[in-house]
Amino acid sequence: MTGGRPRMPHTVVLLRWLRAGTLGMVAVTALLYLVVANGAEEQIAAADRTTTAIRHIGAAYDQAGAADSALEAVSRTGAIDLIGTSGDFANATARVSSHLTSATEGNAAGEQGLSHIQFVQGQLTTCVQSANTAVLDGSPGLDRARAALDDAPEYDGRRPVPFTGGLKQSLRDLKALEAEARDHQRGSGWRDPGLLRPLFLAPLAVMLLLTGVTGRLVVHRFRRYPGPALVLAPLVTASISIPMCTINPPDVSIALPVLAAAGALGYLAYRPRLAEYRFPRP
Repeated sequence: MTGGRPRMPHTVVLLRWLRAGTLGMVAVTALLYLVVANGAEEQIAAADRTTTAIRHIGAAYDQAGAADSALEAVSRTGAIDLIGTSGDFANATARVSSHLTSATEGNAAGEQGLSHIQFVQGQLTTCVQSANTAVLDGSPGLDRARAALDDAPEYDGRRPVPFTGGLKQSLRDLKALEAEARDHQRGSGWRDPGLLRPLFLAPLAVMLLLTGVTGRLVVHRFRRYPGPALVLAPLVTASISIPMCTINPPDVSIALPVLAAAGALGYLAYRPRLAEYRFPRP
Protein backbone atom coordinates (compact mmCIF):
# COMPACT_ATOMS: atom_id res chain seq x y z
CA MET A 1 0.00 0.00 0.00
CA THR A 2 1.49 3.29 -1.05
CA GLY A 3 0.90 6.64 0.57
CA GLY A 4 1.78 10.23 -0.05
CA ARG A 5 0.15 13.02 -1.98
CA PRO A 6 -2.03 12.17 -5.01
CA ARG A 7 -0.38 12.74 -8.36
CA MET A 8 -1.32 15.92 -10.22
CA PRO A 9 -2.73 15.46 -13.70
CA HIS A 10 -0.21 15.77 -16.51
CA THR A 11 0.25 19.29 -17.85
CA VAL A 12 -1.31 18.43 -21.20
CA VAL A 13 -4.39 17.06 -19.41
CA LEU A 14 -4.69 20.25 -17.41
CA LEU A 15 -4.40 22.33 -20.57
CA ARG A 16 -7.09 20.31 -22.28
CA TRP A 17 -9.40 20.69 -19.30
CA LEU A 18 -8.77 24.41 -19.20
CA ARG A 19 -9.32 24.72 -22.95
CA ALA A 20 -12.58 22.76 -22.71
CA GLY A 21 -13.72 24.98 -19.85
CA THR A 22 -12.84 28.18 -21.70
CA LEU A 23 -14.59 27.09 -24.88
CA GLY A 24 -17.50 25.84 -22.79
CA MET A 25 -17.98 29.30 -21.25
CA VAL A 26 -18.06 30.85 -24.74
CA ALA A 27 -20.65 28.24 -25.77
CA VAL A 28 -22.70 28.91 -22.62
CA THR A 29 -22.63 32.64 -23.36
CA ALA A 30 -23.79 32.01 -26.93
CA LEU A 31 -26.60 29.73 -25.73
CA LEU A 32 -27.72 32.25 -23.11
CA TYR A 33 -27.65 34.98 -25.74
CA LEU A 34 -29.96 32.98 -28.02
CA VAL A 35 -32.39 32.17 -25.20
CA VAL A 36 -32.50 35.72 -23.85
CA ALA A 37 -32.63 37.32 -27.30
CA ASN A 38 -35.55 35.10 -28.26
CA GLY A 39 -37.38 35.83 -25.00
CA ALA A 40 -36.68 39.55 -25.14
CA GLU A 41 -37.57 40.02 -28.81
CA GLU A 42 -41.29 40.45 -28.18
CA GLN A 43 -40.62 42.58 -25.13
CA ILE A 44 -38.33 44.91 -27.08
CA ALA A 45 -40.87 45.07 -29.92
CA ALA A 46 -43.58 46.00 -27.39
CA ALA A 47 -41.35 48.77 -25.97
CA ASP A 48 -40.83 50.07 -29.52
CA ARG A 49 -44.59 50.13 -30.05
CA THR A 50 -44.98 52.04 -26.80
CA THR A 51 -42.35 54.54 -27.96
CA THR A 52 -44.40 55.08 -31.12
CA ALA A 53 -47.53 55.54 -28.98
CA ILE A 54 -45.71 58.15 -26.88
CA ARG A 55 -44.80 60.03 -30.06
CA HIS A 56 -48.46 59.98 -31.11
CA ILE A 57 -49.49 61.37 -27.72
CA GLY A 58 -46.89 64.12 -28.09
CA ALA A 59 -48.23 64.92 -31.54
CA ALA A 60 -51.77 64.97 -30.13
CA TYR A 61 -50.61 67.49 -27.52
CA ASP A 62 -49.17 69.70 -30.27
CA GLN A 63 -52.45 69.53 -32.18
CA ALA A 64 -54.39 70.36 -29.01
CA GLY A 65 -52.22 73.48 -28.77
CA ALA A 66 -53.06 74.29 -32.39
CA ALA A 67 -56.77 73.89 -31.60
CA ASP A 68 -56.40 76.25 -28.65
CA SER A 69 -54.65 78.81 -30.87
CA ALA A 70 -57.47 78.53 -33.42
CA LEU A 71 -60.10 79.22 -30.75
CA GLU A 72 -58.05 82.12 -29.44
CA ALA A 73 -57.94 83.62 -32.94
CA VAL A 74 -61.73 83.25 -33.25
CA SER A 75 -62.18 84.80 -29.80
CA ARG A 76 -60.22 87.88 -30.85
CA THR A 77 -62.56 88.47 -33.76
CA GLY A 78 -65.64 88.42 -31.50
CA ALA A 79 -67.65 87.04 -34.39
CA ILE A 80 -67.93 83.33 -33.62
CA ASP A 81 -71.64 83.43 -34.44
CA LEU A 82 -70.68 84.44 -37.98
CA ILE A 83 -67.46 82.54 -38.72
CA GLY A 84 -67.85 79.53 -36.41
CA THR A 85 -64.91 77.77 -34.76
CA SER A 86 -62.85 77.80 -38.00
CA GLY A 87 -61.51 75.00 -40.10
CA ASP A 88 -58.17 75.12 -38.26
CA PHE A 89 -59.89 74.07 -35.03
CA ALA A 90 -61.79 71.25 -36.72
CA ASN A 91 -58.65 69.95 -38.44
CA ALA A 92 -56.56 70.13 -35.26
CA THR A 93 -59.12 68.27 -33.12
CA ALA A 94 -59.53 65.64 -35.82
CA ARG A 95 -55.76 65.07 -35.74
CA VAL A 96 -55.85 64.80 -31.94
CA SER A 97 -58.46 62.05 -32.26
CA SER A 98 -56.41 60.27 -34.94
CA HIS A 99 -53.22 60.33 -32.84
CA LEU A 100 -55.06 59.03 -29.78
CA THR A 101 -56.47 56.14 -31.80
CA SER A 102 -52.97 55.29 -33.03
CA ALA A 103 -51.57 55.54 -29.49
CA THR A 104 -54.07 52.92 -28.29
CA GLU A 105 -52.24 50.24 -30.32
CA GLY A 106 -49.03 50.77 -28.34
CA ASN A 107 -50.61 51.20 -24.90
CA ALA A 108 -48.30 49.63 -22.30
CA ALA A 109 -50.17 50.66 -19.17
CA GLY A 110 -52.79 47.92 -19.39
CA GLU A 111 -56.38 48.60 -18.40
CA GLN A 112 -55.35 51.77 -16.61
CA GLY A 113 -53.74 53.18 -19.74
CA LEU A 114 -56.70 52.21 -21.91
CA SER A 115 -59.09 53.80 -19.42
CA HIS A 116 -57.12 57.04 -19.42
CA ILE A 117 -56.95 57.11 -23.22
CA GLN A 118 -60.74 56.77 -23.32
CA PHE A 119 -61.02 59.52 -20.71
CA VAL A 120 -58.89 61.86 -22.83
CA GLN A 121 -60.96 61.01 -25.91
CA GLY A 122 -64.03 61.96 -23.87
CA GLN A 123 -62.40 65.28 -22.96
CA LEU A 124 -61.76 65.90 -26.65
CA THR A 125 -65.42 65.18 -27.47
CA THR A 126 -66.55 67.57 -24.72
CA CYS A 127 -64.22 70.27 -26.04
CA VAL A 128 -65.52 69.91 -29.61
CA GLN A 129 -69.14 69.92 -28.43
CA SER A 130 -68.54 73.05 -26.33
CA ALA A 131 -66.92 74.77 -29.29
CA ASN A 132 -69.84 73.84 -31.54
CA THR A 133 -72.41 75.18 -29.08
CA ALA A 134 -70.36 78.37 -28.79
CA VAL A 135 -71.69 79.30 -32.21
CA LEU A 136 -75.06 79.75 -30.49
CA ASP A 137 -73.91 80.75 -26.99
CA GLY A 138 -71.26 83.22 -28.07
CA SER A 139 -68.33 84.11 -25.79
CA PRO A 140 -69.46 82.04 -22.75
CA GLY A 141 -69.54 78.89 -24.86
CA LEU A 142 -66.17 79.71 -26.37
CA ASP A 143 -64.72 80.21 -22.89
CA ARG A 144 -66.00 76.78 -21.86
CA ALA A 145 -64.38 75.20 -24.91
CA ARG A 146 -61.03 76.86 -24.16
CA ALA A 147 -61.30 75.84 -20.51
CA ALA A 148 -61.79 72.24 -21.61
CA LEU A 149 -58.44 72.59 -23.38
CA ASP A 150 -56.47 74.66 -20.87
CA ASP A 151 -57.81 73.95 -17.36
CA ALA A 152 -55.04 73.52 -14.78
CA PRO A 153 -55.00 70.30 -12.73
CA GLU A 154 -56.17 70.04 -9.14
CA TYR A 155 -53.48 69.80 -6.48
CA ASP A 156 -52.99 67.46 -3.55
CA GLY A 157 -50.78 69.65 -1.43
CA ARG A 158 -47.99 70.69 -3.78
CA ARG A 159 -48.45 67.81 -6.21
CA PRO A 160 -50.80 68.00 -9.18
CA VAL A 161 -53.35 65.22 -9.42
CA PRO A 162 -53.08 63.47 -12.80
CA PHE A 163 -56.01 63.69 -15.21
CA THR A 164 -57.80 66.47 -13.34
CA GLY A 165 -56.91 69.26 -15.78
CA GLY A 166 -57.96 70.14 -19.30
CA LEU A 167 -57.23 68.19 -22.46
CA LYS A 168 -53.68 69.47 -22.86
CA GLN A 169 -52.78 68.64 -19.27
CA SER A 170 -54.35 65.19 -19.58
CA LEU A 171 -52.28 64.51 -22.67
CA ARG A 172 -49.14 65.37 -20.70
CA ASP A 173 -50.27 63.04 -17.91
CA LEU A 174 -51.00 60.28 -20.42
CA LYS A 175 -47.58 60.67 -22.00
CA ALA A 176 -45.92 60.39 -18.57
CA LEU A 177 -47.99 57.29 -17.75
CA GLU A 178 -46.99 55.53 -20.97
CA ALA A 179 -43.33 56.54 -20.56
CA GLU A 180 -43.32 54.99 -17.08
CA ALA A 181 -44.90 51.82 -18.46
CA ARG A 182 -42.28 51.68 -21.24
CA ASP A 183 -39.47 51.97 -18.69
CA HIS A 184 -41.02 49.04 -16.83
CA GLN A 185 -41.16 47.05 -20.07
CA ARG A 186 -37.49 47.69 -20.73
CA GLY A 187 -36.42 46.72 -17.23
CA SER A 188 -38.49 43.60 -16.55
CA GLY A 189 -38.56 39.98 -17.63
CA TRP A 190 -35.79 39.15 -20.08
CA ARG A 191 -34.52 42.71 -19.87
CA ASP A 192 -34.28 42.76 -16.07
CA PRO A 193 -30.67 43.64 -15.12
CA GLY A 194 -31.10 41.72 -11.86
CA LEU A 195 -31.62 38.55 -13.92
CA LEU A 196 -29.21 39.27 -16.76
CA ARG A 197 -26.16 40.18 -14.67
CA PRO A 198 -25.73 36.76 -13.02
CA LEU A 199 -26.67 34.98 -16.24
CA PHE A 200 -23.97 36.64 -18.34
CA LEU A 201 -21.36 37.76 -15.84
CA ALA A 202 -21.02 34.38 -14.11
CA PRO A 203 -19.77 32.55 -17.27
CA LEU A 204 -17.50 35.52 -17.99
CA ALA A 205 -16.06 35.35 -14.45
CA VAL A 206 -15.44 31.60 -14.81
CA MET A 207 -13.77 32.21 -18.16
CA LEU A 208 -11.52 34.87 -16.65
CA LEU A 209 -10.59 32.46 -13.85
CA LEU A 210 -9.77 29.68 -16.34
CA THR A 211 -7.63 31.93 -18.52
CA GLY A 212 -5.89 33.25 -15.39
CA VAL A 213 -5.04 29.70 -14.29
CA THR A 214 -3.88 28.96 -17.82
CA GLY A 215 -1.61 32.00 -17.82
CA ARG A 216 -0.08 30.93 -14.51
CA LEU A 217 0.44 27.40 -15.84
CA VAL A 218 2.13 28.68 -18.99
CA VAL A 219 4.45 30.94 -17.01
CA HIS A 220 5.46 28.38 -14.38
CA ARG A 221 5.61 25.17 -16.44
CA PHE A 222 6.58 26.47 -19.85
CA ARG A 223 8.61 29.49 -18.72
CA ARG A 224 6.82 31.62 -21.32
CA TYR A 225 4.39 34.49 -21.38
CA PRO A 226 0.79 33.75 -22.42
CA GLY A 227 -0.04 34.63 -26.02
CA PRO A 228 -2.34 37.54 -26.89
CA ALA A 229 -5.15 35.17 -27.88
CA LEU A 230 -5.50 34.08 -24.23
CA VAL A 231 -6.09 37.68 -23.19
CA LEU A 232 -8.31 38.57 -26.14
CA ALA A 233 -10.71 35.61 -25.80
CA PRO A 234 -12.34 36.79 -22.53
CA LEU A 235 -12.23 40.43 -23.64
CA VAL A 236 -14.10 39.61 -26.85
CA THR A 237 -16.62 37.55 -24.87
CA ALA A 238 -17.06 40.46 -22.46
CA SER A 239 -17.92 42.73 -25.41
CA ILE A 240 -21.16 40.71 -25.69
CA SER A 241 -21.75 39.66 -22.07
CA ILE A 242 -21.64 43.19 -20.64
CA PRO A 243 -23.97 44.86 -23.22
CA MET A 244 -26.43 42.00 -22.67
CA CYS A 245 -26.91 43.32 -19.12
CA THR A 246 -28.23 46.64 -20.46
CA ILE A 247 -31.45 47.68 -22.23
CA ASN A 248 -29.63 47.81 -25.58
CA PRO A 249 -28.49 44.24 -26.36
CA PRO A 250 -26.33 43.66 -29.44
CA ASP A 251 -28.01 42.37 -32.58
CA VAL A 252 -27.71 38.68 -33.41
CA SER A 253 -25.81 39.51 -36.60
CA ILE A 254 -23.10 41.05 -34.39
CA ALA A 255 -23.23 38.87 -31.28
CA LEU A 256 -22.86 35.42 -32.83
CA PRO A 257 -19.87 36.26 -35.09
CA VAL A 258 -18.15 37.99 -32.17
CA LEU A 259 -18.68 34.95 -29.92
CA ALA A 260 -17.46 32.69 -32.70
CA ALA A 261 -14.30 34.81 -32.83
CA ALA A 262 -13.95 34.48 -29.04
CA GLY A 263 -14.16 30.70 -29.38
CA ALA A 264 -11.54 30.69 -32.13
CA LEU A 265 -9.23 32.83 -30.02
CA GLY A 266 -9.75 30.51 -27.05
CA TYR A 267 -8.86 27.49 -29.18
CA LEU A 268 -5.77 29.16 -30.66
CA ALA A 269 -4.60 30.30 -27.22
CA TYR A 270 -3.97 26.67 -26.16
CA ARG A 271 -2.80 25.21 -29.44
CA PRO A 272 0.92 26.20 -29.29
CA ARG A 273 1.44 24.67 -25.83
CA LEU A 274 -0.48 21.49 -26.64
CA ALA A 275 1.53 21.13 -29.84
CA GLU A 276 4.69 20.78 -27.76
CA TYR A 277 3.49 17.35 -26.60
CA ARG A 278 3.35 14.35 -28.89
CA PHE A 279 1.42 11.26 -27.83
CA PRO A 280 0.87 8.18 -29.95
CA ARG A 281 -2.62 7.61 -31.19
CA PRO A 282 -4.49 4.80 -29.42
